[in-house]
Amino acid sequence: MPAYLVVFLIAVAGFTLLTTYWDIFHLKIPNKFTLPMFAAGLVFQLIFNGWSGREPEIGRVVVGGAGLGSALLAFVIGFGIIFVLWMIGGGGGGDVKLMGALSVWLGFWMTLHVLAVGTAVVMVLSVLKLVWSVLRRGPRKTKEKYIATGKTSKREAAKRKLETISEKQGRRLMTFAGATAIATWIVVGWHLYRTNPFA
Repeated sequence: MPAYLVVFLIAVAGFTLLTTYWDIFHLKIPNKFTLPMFAAGLVFQLIFNGWSGREPEIGRVVVGGAGLGSALLAFVIGFGIIFVLWMIGGGGGGDVKLMGALSVWLGFWMTLHVLAVGTAVVMVLSVLKLVWSVLRRGPRKTKEKYIATGKTSKREAAKRKLETISEKQGRRLMTFAGATAIATWIVVGWHLYRTNPFA
């Protein structure tokens, strides 16, 4: 197996596992993980793949061979899309930095694939979690757990205490890092299968 691919697989697997663990148990993704990974990704691309990356066969992606140009474009897309979602209240700042750091390793095409597969993973796992909750707790308790507010009068709304950050996080169906990790492994695995670098 080529050295660049070994470095890529260890770095990406380690980063996604670490951030998933941290997001589940500490409810955040700290800068001490994302910023060094971002910098290391740029260095990796420059040393192993140069500006334009490794030449793929037509219609294929070279896993771990994106190149610095593709990595920077991937950062704009990966960081940018999640940043917009964060600005409209759909995630946290750590999620934005996680995708930004991961995207420079993946390159443009794999970042797009991870974003698409990640969306499907979130939808499927969220539905499964809600169905499981309804079967286990019943519809009313599931609604109480996962829906922040219902229709209330102004008087009831005034009496209700503001929801804390930990209460909001407790309503999450799944973590961003977990969905991103699953999507990344699916995408990387699929492209490895197609290119078969182990042969």
